Amino acid sequence: MSSKVLFTCRFCEARPDEETQRSLEGQLTLILFGTYVDAEPGGWLTWHGRGIYGATLYACAEHRDSLKRYLREHYGTIGPHPFAEGPHPEGWLRRETLAQMRRRRAMLTYRTWAPVAEGGSSR
Repeated sequence: MSSKVLFTCRFCEARPDEETQRSLEGQLTLILFGTYVDAEPGGWLTWHGRGIYGATLYACAEHRDSLKRYLREHYGTIGPHPFAEGPHPEGWLRRETLAQMRRRRAMLTYRTWAPVAEGGSSR
């Protein structure tokens, strides 16, 4: 059964166009914390809060400044993340999904070590 994620502007309940919708859907798998990300071509702004910075929030092009003002007012005393200046292109982000992160961590966790011979090195 197929499904579609519905994104709405936090301030005016606007919905993105199809291309911007695809851009926003692509951001769902990103592992981000306290980060603004642009969603082009519609000019939407996404706040990937998570944790102490609250939920993920979306704003249309008309309300980008309203979103930043809201976040700075509510989370500005916690840390510097809400005060980040734009632009916030998606291209600079490290594209690591949750599955990729788990695989990377598993590789680091399950290393095997050769025993060290007495008086020598492990090789």
